[in-house]
Amino acid sequence: MIGTIIRFVVSALVLMLVGFLLPGISVSGFTGALIAAIVIAILGYIVETILGDKVSPRSRGIVGFVTAAVVIYVAQFIIPSYLSVSLLGSLLAAFVIGLVDAFVPTELR
Repeated sequence: MIGTIIRFVVSALVLMLVGFLLPGISVSGFTGALIAAIVIAILGYIVETILGDKVSPRSRGIVGFVTAAVVIYVAQFIIPSYLSVSLLGSLLAAFVIGLVDAFVPTELR
């Protein structure tokens, strides 16, 4: 339980950093980033359940990268008051989040 909470807090902090550094993405505060992290995790879980592990961003392939960008882009329609992302912003965010995840994994292994 504590590990899950830490994962979401780290993911929210990464989303806030990405929103601060990159054009095309804006997150409204820490609460918005936390809600966005939860929605993105749920959407990612649904996509992985439907399409299998080959679309997982953890697979580090181009399909995983595009899937992560689409999940981030779709999340803005579910929580428009907390997250706003352009198409380019979602691609850049997926790239930066993938890089951060490579060095600071948000999943307990």
